[in-house]
Amino acid sequence: MRYISMHKSNASTEASEPPSPELMAAMGPLMGEMIGAGVLLAGEGLQASSKGVRLQFSGGTRTITKGPFVGSNELTDRYLIVSVHSIDEAIEWATRFAGASDAEMDIRPVMEPWDIGMGSKPAGLTVTRFMILRKADSRTEAGLRPEENLSVIPPDVLLGTEALRPSSEGIRLRYKNGKRTVIDGPFTESKELIAGFSIMEAASIDEAAAWAWRFAELFGEVEMDIRPLYDHEHAS
Repeated sequence: MRYISMHKSNASTEASEPPSPELMAAMGPLMGEMIGAGVLLAGEGLQASSKGVRLQFSGGTRTITKGPFVGSNELTDRYLIVSVHSIDEAIEWATRFAGASDAEMDIRPVMEPWDIGMGSKPAGLTVTRFMILRKADSRTEAGLRPEENLSVIPPDVLLGTEALRPSSEGIRLRYKNGKRTVIDGPFTESKELIAGFSIMEAASIDEAAAWAWRFAELFGEVEMDIRPLYDHEHAS
């Protein structure tokens, strides 16, 4: 089964501080091990919320709030990664995706290698990847699959998307001062912003957690949510 592990932001990530050379050096071998074992399927980091926007759709009205954000209800039921020329363009695709529904979404730039000093931005690159994070609501938390409107975004714009199963099927991991804490879902709230994620293929959530703990040990202090993903669907 596929699981998503989402690690939360902290003061460093919100200040746009790059990962330390020691962390980068340690993560490489672990990621290589996970890829070799067929566990790691995908993963991305997100830039600070100060570079993003929050969209609120209610009663046919759209409200746009520029970051930085203070976390409130950060439980997610779906994410989309789009490739566009500006955050304004990402906002318009998110609006089409929302349709007539009431929803809250965050849009944040995806962290690219050149954003953390690993090489240079390719010459002539005019597009940026943004992640659209749609917040969970009472319906999706009750186990109803998130409503889909994926066909409104063309394939050359929509690079990837996943729907998350309810938090009642997930766990929250906290690692601090070498101590491990596991909290079973459901979660009434998740106030910490998402800083990045990885998608894993694992036999169980416990196996996914075992890999996530190894990441936690590298970070030193971190909170992570692990949630199972729905199977892929066809846009229609």
